[in-house]
Amino acid sequence: MISCAIGCVVARQSALTVMDRFAKVSTYYVNDCTVEDVLKRWAVQFDGRFAAVFEDAADVPAALVEAMRYTALAGGKRLRPYLVTRCCVLCGGSDEDAAPAAAAVECVHTFSLVHDDLPAMDDDDFRRGLPAAHKQFGEATAILAGDALLTLAFELIAEHTPDPARSAVMVLELARGTGWRGMIGGQAVDILGEGQGPSRETAHSIHDRKTAALFETSCKLGGLAAGAGQSVVETLGRYGRRLGHAFQIADDLLDVTATAEQMGKRVGKDSGAGKHTYPAAVGIDASRKAAQESADAAVASLADFGPEADDLRALAGFVIQRQH
Repeated sequence: MISCAIGCVVARQSALTVMDRFAKVSTYYVNDCTVEDVLKRWAVQFDGRFAAVFEDAADVPAALVEAMRYTALAGGKRLRPYLVTRCCVLCGGSDEDAAPAAAAVECVHTFSLVHDDLPAMDDDDFRRGLPAAHKQFGEATAILAGDALLTLAFELIAEHTPDPARSAVMVLELARGTGWRGMIGGQAVDILGEGQGPSRETAHSIHDRKTAALFETSCKLGGLAAGAGQSVVETLGRYGRRLGHAFQIADDLLDVTATAEQMGKRVGKDSGAGKHTYPAAVGIDASRKAAQESADAAVASLADFGPEADDLRALAGFVIQRQH
């Protein structure tokens, strides 16, 4: 019993060291940089620290860790952890305060990509220009890697948020944004609604749960990590949800207008699968208008914040103008 207890203490100290290394992220707020430049610099620094999360894995099956790392460290815009960190700093917190939740939401996002690509789900062979996890490691290992990433997210917040009461609230917020009423519920509506004819209402419902919920959660987690009051946390959540809608409508449009090379995955598959998307339901022009309206609503949500939130305002424009 004594030796086991000592082993647990050593493991916890090692994990904290990993998270401390992850937390040393400096965010760029350079006035003459485009938001795309800011995000690219952020992603490079984030990826270097995010890799440390997977280093303390001596007692984890090597094949499982490899599959987790494969998708988690394959790049991407890292929008969700950026939102966590920026909202935390906006509320008077620090990068270090935000680090556990930032890593957690990216684990959740990566889990969703691994499972979305499975043949039983959205059936994609490529992700970010690379073979999807199930093509690289087999379906069973990919499923387990997704499961492990999801549970790791809650472990990161629970273990590395110093205040137990705050940790509990943050875990609950992440569960709500991820679970049956959030992202996973949205995926269920998406899958079950295939082939039923395009509907704007259904597309909105899917977006609201599958994408916007985790954007909202990311912003709320940032505020919670900083110890912000409930009204501020809710304001940040409204921004995140509206930003998520803008992002997903733009994603629907890119599936119609972009190339596979731009997207790093197959395009045109949504219409082929009979999915509920904005372009299918209302057309391209109306979809672009809806994306702009959601982006404008996101910016309006930040009215109580000063110029320190200008990068978040610019982000709303970026998500509907991006090419991938």
